[in-house]
Amino acid sequence: MKTKILAVLVAITVPICVGIAFAAPMSVQVRNARVRATPSQLGKTVAAVDYGEVVETGAVQNGWYPVTMPDGAKGWLHESALSKKPVAMRAGTSDVDTGVSSDEVALAGKGFNEQVEAKLRAEGTLDYTWVDRMAALEVGAEQIVEFRRQGNLPGGAL
Repeated sequence: MKTKILAVLVAITVPICVGIAFAAPMSVQVRNARVRATPSQLGKTVAAVDYGEVVETGAVQNGWYPVTMPDGAKGWLHESALSKKPVAMRAGTSDVDTGVSSDEVALAGKGFNEQVEAKLRAEGTLDYTWVDRMAALEVGAEQIVEFRRQGNLPGGAL
């Protein structure tokens, strides 16, 4: 009987201890990340965190970290929005204005930068109308759910 009780206690406490051991601070590595109530892109947004903010994380679950923000609020962030490395720039400071996105770095590495884009626009050889429209397009969670529902795709219902 004592062996069974001990086995149950170990089975309960080990996962808890492992979860605590995985808790670690991580930095937000995107301009603005939405903290979700559930581990899903369709989950209700409960807060937003900015580039450089540090959050406490739990063990990752299917690509999502449970997070606790500095104010104590809790939610979920996708692993793509977080970095284990500290982020040098902080939101609200002047060095953020000089930062560039990873997309800008990749394009500059291929020779495409702001000056090249300005020159191409001035020459008038390229039409950016549709690019600008796509960049401004925002799709809501309800539209995503409806799209998935109509296509019989996973996640078609909240």
